[in-house]
Amino acid sequence: MVVEDDAQIRATLVRSLTERGYGARGSATGLDGLSVIVDSHPDAVLLDLGLPDIDGENLLRMIRAVSTVPVVVITARDEDDQIVRTLDAGADDYVIKPFSANQIAARLRAVLRRSLSPQSEEAIIVGGLRIDPSTRQAMLEDRDLGLSRKEFDLLHALAIRRGRVVTKRQLLAEVWDQPYGGADNTVDVHLSWVRRKLGESALDPRYLRTVHGVGIRLVDPSGADDDRRDAEPDGAEG
Repeated sequence: MVVEDDAQIRATLVRSLTERGYGARGSATGLDGLSVIVDSHPDAVLLDLGLPDIDGENLLRMIRAVSTVPVVVITARDEDDQIVRTLDAGADDYVIKPFSANQIAARLRAVLRRSLSPQSEEAIIVGGLRIDPSTRQAMLEDRDLGLSRKEFDLLHALAIRRGRVVTKRQLLAEVWDQPYGGADNTVDVHLSWVRRKLGESALDPRYLRTVHGVGIRLVDPSGADDDRRDAEPDGAEG
């Protein structure tokens, strides 16, 4: 979620993040942005401080009252007192304008890694599948799947967003550290290996469902995730 009143900066950020495989949307006002954050639960927020309807620092406190979403502040305010005050108010990072799209993408990757790591220590259960990051084991009905390092990272990246669509470009950025994309067949090949170990195929999927032209979802085969169905790429990771 990009909360930025400058139309050109907002459009540039949304476009650059979308090109990197993130589902990004923007808001020109703070209160509209807060409404979207509460309703849509984005994975991260880029927040300008100089908003037309509410000061960004006050908005940050309002966000922190209802959400732990990572917030990267993007602003022209470069005073030390302002930086310290904003970080103390709950910002996860502080970037001073002007900045490059590459820098913002790198900052987002960093805060997302930090925000996911506490969750990632807890085992994730999807149907008969159990993914345990602490032991790096994936079990299906108490059978160790014997995943390679990348296969486990791929399955875990999908599991932490169970029921939600994740784009191949996003998987390339997070699992293979290729933020500018790469060969889609890298993801496809690893998905086919994971599917084989899960006892399924692309033509007869159970846990790994392809949303053609969009990405991949990890679901409970029993249908428990049907209400999570999402036609858009995973959420506003920008």
